[in-house]
Amino acid sequence: MEITRRDFLKVSLSTVFLAGLGLELEKTKAYASELKVKGAKETTTICPFCSVGCGIIVYTKEGKVVNTEGDPDHPINEGSLCPKGASLFQIANNPYRVTKPLYRAPGTANWREVSWDWALNRIARLVKKTRDRTFLRKNAQGQTVNRTEAIAHVGSAALDNEECYLIQKFMRALGLVYIENQARL
Repeated sequence: MEITRRDFLKVSLSTVFLAGLGLELEKTKAYASELKVKGAKETTTICPFCSVGCGIIVYTKEGKVVNTEGDPDHPINEGSLCPKGASLFQIANNPYRVTKPLYRAPGTANWREVSWDWALNRIARLVKKTRDRTFLRKNAQGQTVNRTEAIAHVGSAALDNEECYLIQKFMRALGLVYIENQARL
């Protein structure tokens, strides 16, 4: 960078003027703090928010997320993140985040905490009950269809191809025909 005599005089006179106002321009010490990711386990993952599939590096210590950042080696986002992806750390460490299943009985206004076993068993029972009640073996023309039209499935954009394949197979085995993915919506 080239500094002219005029630029040098401007900076010098500005410094003298600020010093005359009482602004102290003494050198201050810079203190380096220890990095919060020091000793943390580094794990790569995919952002769960949309279907773009940006890469994220998650740093954990003692089972707690201490930092998240964009993965510079990921071919999609090359280290950059949108505001939602950049806020992932705050979502993981939010004290108000729901971490247990909540259940609201029909006709009531209050939610109550239930165990994971209770919630998953209830979902399984309701899916089986609905499938058994609405399962159609043959259509009106007598063709074998083996399907239910009373249940639908919406997949997540955060799943990889292998997970999507397994979910698709499972949903087809149940007889679902209405299968969609968030990435297409």
